[in-house]
Amino acid sequence: MKALQAALRAEHAAVYGYGVVGGRIGDERRAEARTAYDAHRARRDELRRAVRGLGDEPEPSAAAYALPFPVPDSAAAARLAAELEERVAAVYSDLVRAAEGARRGTAAESLREAAVRAARWRGGSVAFPGLAERSRASGDGAGSASPGA
Repeated sequence: MKALQAALRAEHAAVYGYGVVGGRIGDERRAEARTAYDAHRARRDELRRAVRGLGDEPEPSAAAYALPFPVPDSAAAARLAAELEERVAAVYSDLVRAAEGARRGTAAESLREAAVRAARWRGGSVAFPGLAERSRASGDGAGSASPGA
């Protein structure tokens, strides 16, 4: 349940963040931002239903979320979109480890979708989506990617 709620929190933040992206991104990528926004809203709604289905109350969205950096223009909006997707991928990586059955499959699909969107926004990919930022954070390459972290 904890990993499911964490995924829900990440989707809430992504929906908020894509609101910012949509307001700053150039016309040439506006449709891409809208598609991602809609995808995150759909995942958020799926996660709310899943949490309720397990007998718990879904965590509500915050009124606002802190952005990792200022977003004054289209280039910064694209960087923010990539960052949002990387963060979502990391949370889905945790859910893949914690879940079983169909929920694990859905989490893996969500991880893949976020990784593809991150690569598109960034213009390149990483070897292990959802784990790269953990390695950077730890500074040793091992990061908190181990199952017990």
